[in-house]
Amino acid sequence: MDRGVALVTGGSRGIGADIARRLAAAGWSVCLTYRADARSAADVVHHIEAEGGTARAVQADVATEADVVAAFAAADELGGLTALAANAGIVGPKTRVDELSAERVERMMAVNVTGQILCCREAVRRMSTVHGGNGGSIVLVSSAASRLGSPGEYVDYAASKGAVDTLGIGLAREVAGEGIRVNVVRPGVIDTEIHASGGQPDRASRLGPALPMARPGTADEVGAAVVWLLGPESGYCTGSLLDVSGGR
Repeated sequence: MDRGVALVTGGSRGIGADIARRLAAAGWSVCLTYRADARSAADVVHHIEAEGGTARAVQADVATEADVVAAFAAADELGGLTALAANAGIVGPKTRVDELSAERVERMMAVNVTGQILCCREAVRRMSTVHGGNGGSIVLVSSAASRLGSPGEYVDYAASKGAVDTLGIGLAREVAGEGIRVNVVRPGVIDTEIHASGGQPDRASRLGPALPMARPGTADEVGAAVVWLLGPESGYCTGSLLDVSGGR
């Protein structure tokens, strides 16, 4: 089944890699972006191609407008864009608000907020019936931190994800009549590499036993939710915020 082209930002590892593989298995041609880990991105592409799918990887920093435009241009070469999984995001080392630097906050917002908005802009320009498109679906990957605040760890990250939630709600209502659905998935404590990038490689295993389900989540559990929301099975869902957080 040919479902068109899907763009997955941050698709080389963790949740993004699972989303890319699942989308390909469901019938999309996949363009995935990576910022630095070319080898992992190539591994995802190889896996998809070995299963008979179509994929390509593009280096892009979503905080850079030119990179976002180039990534969507690369996706255009595969065909008509019908899905966007805006997954790329960063977290910083554990800290308090009174210890934050402007440089850290600016980078956090540039990647997690500006990057998401730029990707949505490019997707709408291609999918919206107002622009001659045939519609499509967007899923923004946020975090349960947006409603928990992450005190004593990374309030700046939580604030950036709060902005993502608001972006999803507002954009969903803006383009609902133009053939585009927009939804938000909010993962909780998920066992991926992002914790190591924030200086806490053991965070998932350490916090997992205290969660209502007594374990951290997995990338595939989040990926399954994202791909469901991108697909036709969720056709009457837009403006939804879906928590994949083990009850937290």
